[in-house]
Amino acid sequence: MNIPADKKKISIVCFSGDFDKIVAAFTIATGAAATNREVTLFFTFWGLNVLKKNKGRVATGKSILAKTFNLLMGGLNNLPLSRFNFFGASSKLMTMMMKKNNVATLPELIEAAHALGIRIVACEMAMRILEVEQSDMIEEVQDVVGVATFLNDSENAHIIFI
Repeated sequence: MNIPADKKKISIVCFSGDFDKIVAAFTIATGAAATNREVTLFFTFWGLNVLKKNKGRVATGKSILAKTFNLLMGGLNNLPLSRFNFFGASSKLMTMMMKKNNVATLPELIEAAHALGIRIVACEMAMRILEVEQSDMIEEVQDVVGVATFLNDSENAHIIFI
């Protein structure tokens, strides 16, 4: 496949750990990649929760504060909806509705992002604050970068914040 030198670029900053916002980020990213755009997903703060290898609640980190934040975030299987969380059941209900309507689920979107060559990176600063290591992340995380590197890599890109 010939890729033009002036290929359009989109960078999505994922700073929310809300299920619906993460689904939106991956839906936009996979749609953009499928239409021949270069896509980067940059995960920071609560968005890092999506990238954790352990999908459940784990007290990661050394300090009591980091352990508490990481335990409360809960991993990919515990993402709340931004509204109407129904005591934590909302993402499971939404996933059920997605399957019923033949819409890609979040794990399927993550798999599609990887297959489409979307660059998935984690924020170095947020990882340092939350005491999360790259070894705690899923294998799809290609790099841990600072903001300056992300901005340099996103030059001439549309940057979207979700």
